Amino acid sequence: MTQTVPPQPGIMQIALYEAGVSHLEGRAEVLKLSSNENPFGPSEQARAAVAQAAGAMHRYPSTDHAGLRRAIGDVHGLDPDCIICGVGSDEIIHFLCQAYAGPGTQVLFTEHGFSMYRISALAAGATPVEARERERTTDIDALIARATPDTRLVFVANPNNPTGTMVGLAELERLARAVPQAIMVIDAAYAEYAGGDYDGGAELAARLPNVVMTRTFSKIYGLGGLRVGWGYGPRAIIDVLNRIRGPFNLSNVALAGAEAAVRDRAHVDHARSENARLRTWLAQALADCGVPSDESFANFVLARFDDPATADACDAALRAQGIIVRRVGGYGLPDCLRITIGDESACRRVADAVARFMAGRAKGGAA
Repeated sequence: MTQTVPPQPGIMQIALYEAGVSHLEGRAEVLKLSSNENPFGPSEQARAAVAQAAGAMHRYPSTDHAGLRRAIGDVHGLDPDCIICGVGSDEIIHFLCQAYAGPGTQVLFTEHGFSMYRISALAAGATPVEARERERTTDIDALIARATPDTRLVFVANPNNPTGTMVGLAELERLARAVPQAIMVIDAAYAEYAGGDYDGGAELAARLPNVVMTRTFSKIYGLGGLRVGWGYGPRAIIDVLNRIRGPFNLSNVALAGAEAAVRDRAHVDHARSENARLRTWLAQALADCGVPSDESFANFVLARFDDPATADACDAALRAQGIIVRRVGGYGLPDCLRITIGDESACRRVADAVARFMAGRAKGGAA
């Protein structure tokens, strides 16, 4: 049937989002390392909270998310009134574009940045603009050079997905001060994995009038299936975003699970330390067989091959062994594969499979 009512300009320029593959035809069990999921899953406290909340699914959830915002504030030392919760950090990104971008404006991000920046910009009728990265790392000078008076939002994933690289907070502050006409959004979905004293940009968002930080419960907290994220920034901006937020955008089950998860610091510490240990091990194991990667500050490594054909062939070889990783040609990295850090057995299995593939290529035979 022919469509008679056209969508808003920009909508048809959006390519349908392709999630990481989760199954392979003909295989009942696979090793999924394609979606940057926490191999240890959610904490027992979060599981218990979800089970308890399930008994009240007939009740509408809180509209103000006060309990979860208070828990986030307690753990991170933030003002709960400057926090907004959403269906993953994706929804916060969408709110920002809906509220601050639109026809005649521009949304700026890096060339290998998260695909939702482009999608949400186009959905709002704004023009997406890319800035080049420097060796797969955010180039602050390139972003500043691409900004114009029409730039309303600048998105910086830090650490970045799918590269795993990051820049320092001083550089982010330099960018925010260079674009006073825009809101700089620090997408800190992987902040907990970065280590050190990195706060995801929270202090900048508390101090500067044009900085917002977004976070998620989908990664280190292991709650990808519940879809919970949050943002933090100046109260004036958060107030604007709350005006377009659906009053019941998060279920009572999701709210209960997220609140329990953020307070369970032992589970987070365990997941962080194991990820750091295994990330270092996997990166070295891949490098030893001729597959380099940049230093990653997230829960994955971006494996680089000599050319796209070799990356595709390695992906096919892994799939033949029931191992799923993420092709990232859609992010402008056709010669790379993004590999999630699993548990120890998963890391050893994928490293062994890649090593055997590379040895086969070196000998000129089939992997």
